[in-house]
Formats: sequence, C-alpha cells, structure tokens
Amino acid sequence: KGDLIFQAIKQQQTTVVSKQMPTAILDAQTGISALDEALNTLKTTGYMHNHMRMYVASIVCNIAKTDWKVGADWMYSQLLDGDLASNHLSWQWVAGTNSNKKYYANQNNINTYFGTNDRGTFLDKTYEELPEMEIPDVLQARREYSIQTDLNAIKSDEIHTYTNSLIHTYYNIDLEVIKTTTAQHILLLEPKLFRAHPVTNNCLEFVINLAKNIQGIKIFVGEFDNLLTLLGEENIIYKEHPTNQHFKGKKMERDWMTTVKGDFPSFFKFWNKAKKELQYD
Repeated sequence: KGDLIFQAIKQQQTTVVSKQMPTAILDAQTGISALDEALNTLKTTGYMHNHMRMYVASIVCNIAKTDWKVGADWMYSQLLDGDLASNHLSWQWVAGTNSNKKYYANQNNINTYFGTNDRGTFLDKTYEELPEMEIPDVLQARREYSIQTDLNAIKSDEIHTYTNSLIHTYYNIDLEVIKTTTAQHILLLEPKLFRAHPVTNNCLEFVINLAKNIQGIKIFVGEFDNLLTLLGEENIIYKEHPTNQHFKGKKMERDWMTTVKGDFPSFFKFWNKAKKELQYD
C-alpha cells in the first residue's frame, strides 16, 4: 500500500483526545511493573517483546486515547528492528483503524504472560470495563515527542566513481548477496528518509555496525541522486524495497516467501493462499 500505511486504512480512529504522548509512557512511570520495565529496556537497548508492543499500543491509543500515528512514530524511532509497515500497521490494528475492533489487554493478561502479580493498577479491570473507562489520572499528563536523526557526525567515505557498486540501505543490508556479487559496497544513508521517519542514535549505530560485517563497505551520507552522479546508473545494483522506489540502476528482487501477489484485506486471506506453496512443520 506504499505511503497509505501512514493513514487510517479502513476507518478513522475514534475518541482521540490528543496528539501528544502520555508522559507516563515516555518516562516509564505507568505503575504497571512489566510495562515500565519494558519501556526502560526499549530506551536503553532498542528491544521490546512483541506482545508488550501490543500492550503499549493499546494503552496509548485506546486507554489514553492518543492518535495512533503519534504512538507508532514514537515506537518506530526506538526499535532496532523497526519496520515501518509492520510497526505502523500493527498500531493501526490495535487502534481499530485497520481492524474490526480495538485491541485491549487487562492487568490479568499482563500478569499471566509476564509473570507479574500487579494489583490495583488502571488496567485491573474486566474487558467489559476497559472500553468504557475514563482516561486514568496517571495518563493525563502529556508532552510532545520529537526526535531528529543526526547524520552530521557521520563522515562519508571516499567513493570510487563509475565503479560497479551494490547499494545497501537502512532497510537492506544484504550479507548473502555479497557472496555472489563482486562490487564496491556502499551503505547509503539518505537524509530525507530520516527526516520523514527519524530514529534514535542507538538505531543508527546498530545499522552502521551491522553493515561493517561487509568487508570494505563504504558509508555515503547523501541523497541517492548525489550517488547516482558519482557512479552512473549503469554501475548501480540495489535490492527493491518500498523505501527506495526512486533508485535507478539494476534492480534485484527481494527474497519473497511465496509467489502470491496482490492486495489482501487481512493476513489470513493472504496466508490461506500462500501456505499452499510452503512446507512447514
């Protein structure tokens, strides 16, 4: 769906009262022990358990009644494995803009799956009570979450001009294709991508360190058109991805799981077709 994932897919989110993040989420002070531990871990390591991501999104969107896009942008910026499609569409699923109903989790659910024994929190409710409750006092305070990815401190390496070159990006660092491709390897960091979808320094450092597994890789900070001028279209090889539709050169296909193509209204409708091609235990 391309950039449509940044808009409500099926219907608008209902009962939105703010486009600012709850301060308790940003500061990891919700009073829910598993949640606060996970939020602190996210800030320091860039990781969060997948179920906890759903719990957080549910609290931000459906309990604190925050615009889903604000929460999705915040979480994406923190995650080392952040993926715009997976992250933003998951937030839409939780908020009910890409699903038939909103997702809720109560305290008993969190206690069960995270081994805690919290009682008396704002989530210590029945599932019938959660959609009807007022915004808890602990989630009332808010502030704007804003971040900019600083590329200024990253020095570009010297690029061999008009040389056969494989372009890696924030989304495509392919450690397999280098085994079959003899080329200059370049990690391209485009400012416009990070202006539109900023990430923390933790995320940026993670990707750069990952790229260094490719021997001799060069870093280039700049837009693709600048690199195109240095290399020439005939010397560029890249792997297709929604974030690099403006690239020119020899386009390689991604490694698709199946040959099934098309626009499906749900994962399960896609899976019912795709699983026919797959062998799994």
